[in-house]
Amino acid sequence: MLVDTYGRVATDLRVSLTDRCNLRCTYCMPEEGLQWLAKPDLLTDDEIVRLVRVAVTLLGITEVRFTGGEPLLRPGLTGIVQRCAALEPRPRLSLTTNGIGLKRTAAALAAAGLDRVNVSLDTLRPDVFKTLTRRDRHADVVDGLQAARTAGLTPVKINTVLMAGLNDDEAPELLAWAVENAYELRFIEQMPLDAQHGWKREGMITAGDVLESLRTRFTLTPEGDDQRGSAPAERWTVDGGPHQVGVIASVTRPFCHACDRTRLTADGQVRNCLFAREETDLRAALRSTAPDEEIARIWRLAMWGKKAGSGLDDPSFLQPDRPMSAIGG
Repeated sequence: MLVDTYGRVATDLRVSLTDRCNLRCTYCMPEEGLQWLAKPDLLTDDEIVRLVRVAVTLLGITEVRFTGGEPLLRPGLTGIVQRCAALEPRPRLSLTTNGIGLKRTAAALAAAGLDRVNVSLDTLRPDVFKTLTRRDRHADVVDGLQAARTAGLTPVKINTVLMAGLNDDEAPELLAWAVENAYELRFIEQMPLDAQHGWKREGMITAGDVLESLRTRFTLTPEGDDQRGSAPAERWTVDGGPHQVGVIASVTRPFCHACDRTRLTADGQVRNCLFAREETDLRAALRSTAPDEEIARIWRLAMWGKKAGSGLDDPSFLQPDRPMSAIGG
């Protein structure tokens, strides 16, 4: 079991498969991209599967989410999913993606054992998409969403970040479109995880702003706290149901008290919090032929030191050195 000093138990593992991405979202990285991790520093497919196996069989992990960067850029993704789906007990497997490659991969990933996907889409307007991502790939993302739904990777969730002056007027339009297409929409407050360290609290579109905008068109009924559990998203039923919309208010309404996550970077570092400034190396243990029990011991120690909160609600908060693309979503 992965327990910390505050009694929180981690059962949800986020595994970054690569720090590379084929978009250049303005809130994530500069237009020219970043200095990517060298191939020898990345975990191999076998190392990833072994760490997932340790997490599932020795540490009580029940949910595994593959992230990046863009995980669909990982050549061995389908095989990794298939091998992890064969573990006993079987974890629930999901993927966070920008959706560009889903049209060609959704069916194979579903056949391999992937259960569902989260797709990032911030706008319904191709011109705004190009401005936000610096790539003209809006149609590919929409096609990828449809392919995921057809393949049964449901519920298909959409993650949306609203940016002042760019897409902050689109919340009602996005929700109407998600309801029409049976996607589950979740708005995420912009977080201080950009490589440029340009995030500013002032002017950020908050959860309150999102809800105020949505209520100009929809009736929202809050989900009870007993139903939320450790989920990061607060959810509301839309116009009496059955559709719901979620808001992840990491900055203005942190949910650290119920956090159940542990994170593994593409180069084999454990992070006990998305916003941690420290990491614990598992790659060295893997490559020194340490037994599974020793890797589990190191992982437990890493989680034991988890802080009470991310500190995001503190004006003196310091952003992690690594950006989101290197940490994993």
